[in-house]
Amino acid sequence: MKVAYAGSLVGLMVNKIAPAFKAADGITLDGLPGGSTGLVSQIKSGTSAFDVFISAAPSANAGLMGVANGNWESWYAALGTAPLVIGYNPSSRFAQALRTQSWYKVMQQPGFKLGRTDPAIDPKGVLVEKLLTQVAASTNDPSLVNAVLGPTENPAQVFPEESLVARLQTGQLDAGFFYSNEAKQAGIPTVSTGYPLGASFTVTILSKAPDPAQAEAFVTYLYSPAGRQLLKAGGILPEALKVTGNAASVPKGVKL
Repeated sequence: MKVAYAGSLVGLMVNKIAPAFKAADGITLDGLPGGSTGLVSQIKSGTSAFDVFISAAPSANAGLMGVANGNWESWYAALGTAPLVIGYNPSSRFAQALRTQSWYKVMQQPGFKLGRTDPAIDPKGVLVEKLLTQVAASTNDPSLVNAVLGPTENPAQVFPEESLVARLQTGQLDAGFFYSNEAKQAGIPTVSTGYPLGASFTVTILSKAPDPAQAEAFVTYLYSPAGRQLLKAGGILPEALKVTGNAASVPKGVKL
């Protein structure tokens, strides 16, 4: 059973959810992590046949709905949320400053190495740009966005979501933007951005799923007490269940 899922969930999926689901249902997950928007493009290309899509933003799901988008999905359900935070390397020479000073001022200091994801393929990258725009407005400093991020496609900062944690842990970066759940899974210390922005994880069974029965079992597991506990323990904040789209098309085998 093949799952395309937000790269910020890689630690939780590989280390917790996949083995627990196999123990419970005997089904092996074949997962592909990545930026949610990039995964949408891969799903629509048809080069890989996925059963389930777990996104970090409802905006990504919209790219798979409707005739114009190939009717790849007709519904999605809310899984939970995780705030956007700044994760830092505790060995960085900027660590103390990040803990005690305005993070956006520290990030402008010479030699500071920042990591973020590509806004063209990952909703988190879009959120980072939105965050800096809000900070610039609240501090009345229109130059702040460029001072911290540089150009949108800044090769010195923009990296694949699934590799950002390793780059930080190995000292290639002083800090990066993460969702709280991925920082928790990796044991990365964090500071708050001070703004209410973050991931809204969703799940759906794709309409062209090769193995819908196993997909139904997996989604049902995610909403079971055991699945919900794994999500919560992994740093995903519980969210009231809401189905967006055609609720009548949710397979009868799925127990939400």
